[in-house]
Amino acid sequence: MKERLYLFDTTLRDGAQTSGVDFTLDDKLVIARMLDELGLDYVEGGYPGANPTDTAFFEKKRTGRAAFTAFGMTKRPGVSVSNDPGIRALIDAKSDAVCFVAKTSDYQVRVALGTTEEENLDGIRQSVSAVREAGKEVLVDCEHFFDGYKANPDYALACTKAAYEAGARWVVLCDTNGGTLPEEVEEIVRKVTSIVPGDHLGIHAHNDTEQAVANSLAAVRGGARQIQGTLNGIGERCGNANLTSLIPTLLLKPAYAERFETGVDRDGLASLAQISHRFDEMLNRAPNRQAAYVGASAFTTKAGIHASAILKDPRTYEHVPPEVVGNRRHVLVSDQAGKANLLAELGRMGLEVARDDRRLDTLLQIVKERESIGYAYEGAGASFELLARRTLGSVPNYFDVESFHVTVERRHNALGELVSVSEAVVKVIVGGERLLTVGEGNGPVNALDNALRKDLGGYRDIIADLELIDFKVRILNGGTEAVTRVLIESGDASGDTWFTVGVSANIVDASFEALHDAVVYKLLRSGVKPA
Repeated sequence: MKERLYLFDTTLRDGAQTSGVDFTLDDKLVIARMLDELGLDYVEGGYPGANPTDTAFFEKKRTGRAAFTAFGMTKRPGVSVSNDPGIRALIDAKSDAVCFVAKTSDYQVRVALGTTEEENLDGIRQSVSAVREAGKEVLVDCEHFFDGYKANPDYALACTKAAYEAGARWVVLCDTNGGTLPEEVEEIVRKVTSIVPGDHLGIHAHNDTEQAVANSLAAVRGGARQIQGTLNGIGERCGNANLTSLIPTLLLKPAYAERFETGVDRDGLASLAQISHRFDEMLNRAPNRQAAYVGASAFTTKAGIHASAILKDPRTYEHVPPEVVGNRRHVLVSDQAGKANLLAELGRMGLEVARDDRRLDTLLQIVKERESIGYAYEGAGASFELLARRTLGSVPNYFDVESFHVTVERRHNALGELVSVSEAVVKVIVGGERLLTVGEGNGPVNALDNALRKDLGGYRDIIADLELIDFKVRILNGGTEAVTRVLIESGDASGDTWFTVGVSANIVDASFEALHDAVVYKLLRSGVKPA
């Protein structure tokens, strides 16, 4: 029989303390549903009474399988439980469980709470008992536990004992400042199990030494059976233990998978990459491409010899199959590429080319020559696909750009404010018809983008949902005549995105090249026939 590990998500509470993150009520509703469907055991929703959003969120239960959990402080020093409005808000909240935060460091009790050690212990006991009597499951987050233990182990242990004996289902040991090392965590947790049984112990790790995941696993080895963390590791300062790294490790690595089980099944695991990316989109954050398991680069190979080996057997350079976490394999095309890279990428695009096809050598040579002058196809898959298809002779000629020009005027407007106005004129030939379009924008690239897509004849409706999502500029060498590389991310109503690249000593020219590729790629993937 495997032991059960319980997963506690604090994305909506501790994760809300992330700089730049501000969840709306709608955000919380969507995220709670995602976490519940993933199979987590607890979803901590926030602090009822702390702000209108959290208060509204707890007006009714928000999860189906997971225990919907409210967060709050143990009773205030000098105030009875019955007169503490915070305790009353937790009892009244429509939650299955309550997670208290309690000071467990004698230093923090004196400095932060300004009370005595005994009064703090009494506050833990009374708070846990009051919520237990109200019929709710109780968890106690032992704040600053590891630092407190190292300074005064007797008092830190007394706090855990008080919580457990008062009826707390889980006593959670918090590395609040994030400075404890894995070997310390494992040793201390093992000692705590002599006071609180391991199946009532949890771990709450912060990532200030980039070891929150390692510390969580160390706590499991020490005897803890609940892990707290957040989606994509968000949280205050450097973040919390990353559940998108922990969950696959627990389910896929034999050291844990053979001993433990969680509430996340294989279907939930296969949705992890999608959940991670969707969550970042909700926060308007760029996903971490190198995130373990779920990042776009997690199963990406660039070197030619690696790509050749992966095509023979993916296990040569992959520790788990990407599909099990909802990710996929990428073989990049770059100046380090060999034929194996090209064949793999062409196969993904649906182009079957024989290994001895001479056009493959031509394409490889073109890629290396263009990357030597600044192009970077490893990050611009759409531009590479167009280059490959042109080399293989299979890209329709949708339209020709006859010319374009851009003006930038800096002047005072009617209010006397100094403003910059950009205007672009693009001349294109579509189906033998010459079209001239004018576009304005808040910069030359925006103006060019508007002008190019303003009127492409019969293609107008097809590109109507095309959107420029991101625009990155890289200066490749010094001076005002430096070569510039522009990388553009585009998307459409389907939700798909693609990257195109342009290189020139002129930033506007480089930008237009990338914009042009973005439009052509949209037409190509839409299956449009030339006008």
